[in-house]
Amino acid sequence: MNHATPHVGTPADTFTQLLSSTRRGARLARLLAVTELRSRGASHDLTERAELVVAELAANAVLHGHCFRLTLAHDPTAGRLRVEVSDALGDLRPLPRPTATAPDALHTGGRGLTLVAALADHWDCVPYPPSGKTVRALLTTPAEA
Repeated sequence: MNHATPHVGTPADTFTQLLSSTRRGARLARLLAVTELRSRGASHDLTERAELVVAELAANAVLHGHCFRLTLAHDPTAGRLRVEVSDALGDLRPLPRPTATAPDALHTGGRGLTLVAALADHWDCVPYPPSGKTVRALLTTPAEA
């Protein structure tokens, strides 16, 4: 038979979009993420946190190429959302600002990944073949009391 077999552990809802590396592309990534999550019935808290994470990761991706890919993998039964933003420059690996140093009030960048780390349960960066990178953030909803 020619039936597709679902992969075990694959999230129920996945959204992927290729966007231009412009301010408009970053804004569109944020708006698309919110629209997708709302249409899929994600919680308000998860949607708000995802909006901020997508905004920060997309803003970083705008600096690193001609386009970037936004992927949202939402597993509503597990209360989990994986946000991925991929770009073409794998040689520029993201690093969060060290927390031991005092923030420079005149410096306008470098706080985005600190915000991502605060909002996400986990984040990391992996290679995106052939020469790019994917920054992933995992967000979960708290268990209902």
